[in-house]
Amino acid sequence: MSDERPTTAAMLVIGDEILSGRTKDRNIGFVADTLTDIGIDLEEVRIVADRMAAIVEAVRALSGRYDYVFTSGGIGPTHDDITADAIAEAFGVPLRYDPRATAILQAYYEGRGIEMNEARRRMTRIPEGADLIANPVSAAPGFAIRNVFVMAGVPAIMQAMMDDVVKRLPAARPLVSETIEAGRGEGDVAAALTGIQERFPDVRMGSYPYHDGTRFTTRLVLRSRDVAALAAAAAALRAALAAL
Repeated sequence: MSDERPTTAAMLVIGDEILSGRTKDRNIGFVADTLTDIGIDLEEVRIVADRMAAIVEAVRALSGRYDYVFTSGGIGPTHDDITADAIAEAFGVPLRYDPRATAILQAYYEGRGIEMNEARRRMTRIPEGADLIANPVSAAPGFAIRNVFVMAGVPAIMQAMMDDVVKRLPAARPLVSETIEAGRGEGDVAAALTGIQERFPDVRMGSYPYHDGTRFTTRLVLRSRDVAALAAAAAALRAALAAL
């Protein structure tokens, strides 16, 4: 078994609009794909309402449990955008108007002939000690504090911010995968799959039943950072299936 501990992450999605169903989340899948590509395991996702206590509790729990936490939502100009307040509360630091963020937004709005009013100025409040995350779409920055990266909820903006975040993350060995069509039902392959999983603990094995239009069958997906172990496990599984 490999001694290498995988880098782990969680995602915190913030917003009443997600929980009510008015807005369909498009950020979880994007973050999951991005982290998988660079070898970081996304192990938990939480969705919480725009409630201070809920956000604070989730940030404290997730930041203590995982290497990184990625948040989306709640850093806009309206009264219910309280993510910055909650992050500051969670880490016990002041929330202040940040001169770096102020300069970025002032230049952005002046260049478009838009007034820098109090609502827009609200987006320059950053917890003390945080680094800014670039926002090439609408300028208002996200921020990173400790192991938490705080980004917008609008998918186009969050995805642009994630481009900046990825540059700050460590390179790890990404997961590689192999898919095997079992050609039979899940109940028929369960014992063989269990036996192979026990032999290859560094290879994750998933069983996904589906109907192919004619019958119920099973797709088996093997994932590992160890290419040799993956190949050996796939060969062993194919042999076990052929013997059924």
